[in-house]
Amino acid sequence: MENKIKENFPYLKNNPDVVYFDSAATSLKPQPVIDAVNYFYTHLSSNVNRGEYHSSQTTSELFEDVREKVANFFNIPKETVIFTKNASESLNLAATGFFQEYLKEGDVILLNEAEHASNILPWFKVADKTGAEIEFIRLDQGKMDLNVLESRLKKGNVKVLSIAHVSNVLGVIQDIQGMADLVHRYDAYLCVDGAQAVGHFEIDLLDLDCDFYSFSAHKMFGPSGVGVLIGKKDLLEKMTPLHYGGGSNARFNRDRNLTLKAIPYRFESGTPNIEGVLGFGAAIDFIESIGLEFISNHEKELKDYLLEKLRTIEQIEVYNPYTDVGLVSFNVKGIFAQDVAHYLNHYGISVRSGNHCSKLIDGVFSEEMSVRLSMSVYNTKDDIDRFIEVISSITLEKTIDLYL
Repeated sequence: MENKIKENFPYLKNNPDVVYFDSAATSLKPQPVIDAVNYFYTHLSSNVNRGEYHSSQTTSELFEDVREKVANFFNIPKETVIFTKNASESLNLAATGFFQEYLKEGDVILLNEAEHASNILPWFKVADKTGAEIEFIRLDQGKMDLNVLESRLKKGNVKVLSIAHVSNVLGVIQDIQGMADLVHRYDAYLCVDGAQAVGHFEIDLLDLDCDFYSFSAHKMFGPSGVGVLIGKKDLLEKMTPLHYGGGSNARFNRDRNLTLKAIPYRFESGTPNIEGVLGFGAAIDFIESIGLEFISNHEKELKDYLLEKLRTIEQIEVYNPYTDVGLVSFNVKGIFAQDVAHYLNHYGISVRSGNHCSKLIDGVFSEEMSVRLSMSVYNTKDDIDRFIEVISSITLEKTIDLYL
């Protein structure tokens, strides 16, 4: 099964000597996704909702079919699916489009220090504009303790908790349903960054009951330049668009009277990334053809195998041995993280190094920089064995030699 899955990814065929362990940054693209993008340019190549001719109408139908696929994938209404350019834009839309209008001076925004910049910086802006305060709630082995959360909620003034479903450094799956129950009990909202969760395990947003959910297509085998914001319908009706222009308005006049279209279209000004959305639809089909249960089990098996191997190497310090998904952050003692990544690259192994856009992570495990190895369904135990063989041989002298 593993080899059959790998055959779907042209990158791996064209780079047979490379082991790709950076799926948390962006996943590789399977052939059906590439074919869908190519099909648009070679057979349709028309704008959506802007033409009465056949190819434009066909494109518009296919585009809306993808919105329907997203809705079915998450068990939510179609009209609550907003296409954006990435998870960052989705988070900004929720923060500034809804919460900037809702929050006031003295209100509290709850975050934690493991969050990606895209789930911290928009809230900084909102706090500056509204006078709301930002508080960071501690994590216990990467997980938010619901008892700690409730203790803070009881003190009052908390209006929104924004958190990653899965941290891009810690790999822990948060109890979103439990958080939603708590924050709603105390009249607050829950905003979730799902960029590292979607496509790795089943997500039923109707059950989770969060208020806003954001993610990117490119981290789940889809093209770059496509994101999604999903929100509860009553909240979206109150939300202000980030952008204005063609496609989002029903009418306007010289007196500056503006009537916006219904949701979700009022949030999608301008020509969208049509080919990306169609490719995204193919990515959803690809995931469903394999099965989320298989993907989840496969990644967990690889994660357990990797951690077992890493425990035998004394010079490696793993920062998230409690990770729930195929994402492990570590350092080699005495060697700078970027130098470790450079060394691995010399042997054809692709990993990420640095702070991973989580610049407050040193408040979680006392290190700002680390090496991150993230896996996907196209990885195998053979890939891990090759990594272990190379990392076991690393020394400071060898990394220096590569620069000489």
